[in-house]
Amino acid sequence: MKLYGYFRSSAAYRVRIALNIKGQSYATVPINLLKGEQLEAPYRSINPQARVPALDIGETILIQSPAILEYIEETYPEPPLLPADGVERARIRAVSAIIGCDIHPLNNLTALKYLKHTLGHDQPAIDAWYAHWIRQGFDVIERLIQPEPYAFGAVPTLADIYLVPQVFNARRFNIALDAYPNIAAVDAACLEHPAFQAAAPERQSDAV
Repeated sequence: MKLYGYFRSSAAYRVRIALNIKGQSYATVPINLLKGEQLEAPYRSINPQARVPALDIGETILIQSPAILEYIEETYPEPPLLPADGVERARIRAVSAIIGCDIHPLNNLTALKYLKHTLGHDQPAIDAWYAHWIRQGFDVIERLIQPEPYAFGAVPTLADIYLVPQVFNARRFNIALDAYPNIAAVDAACLEHPAFQAAAPERQSDAV
């Protein structure tokens, strides 16, 4: 498999974690989002949406991290990222969706560029926007998870895979986690796990 990504992309970060948990090897193909490589013809031929990640599985290329994560879970079922219990699966998916559907799209690079270049907002206003959506989501997630030591028990699940990259982003933008002890504790537990450690942005070949 080949994973097209960017070291700080939270969506690519999720996929790296999942592949690592499943013990699946993959080659990394860096796409520099800051240099606009995702917009150039070679990458658009791989992913017409011009975003990362994209996962080349040989016979086809998969895009969109939620779809890729579902493929990984269905194709490599062990160890599972979702429990057997339907209610618990729904709770995990809800936390994942708060990040993947509510926080991340509003704070994605394309949205931030639109705020700056099209709407003319200055950097302090953009930073305030970024922090607002993280805090709004974290306020809810803090109440939905319980470090045991992971978000939903003794093993990492899809919720942890979504949460850790978002915490990385929060720290990168100097958003304090003092009000979120559950989130901070789960993140700390995850960062002791080898699969999360290997997926960390600073450990990627394109980290700068």
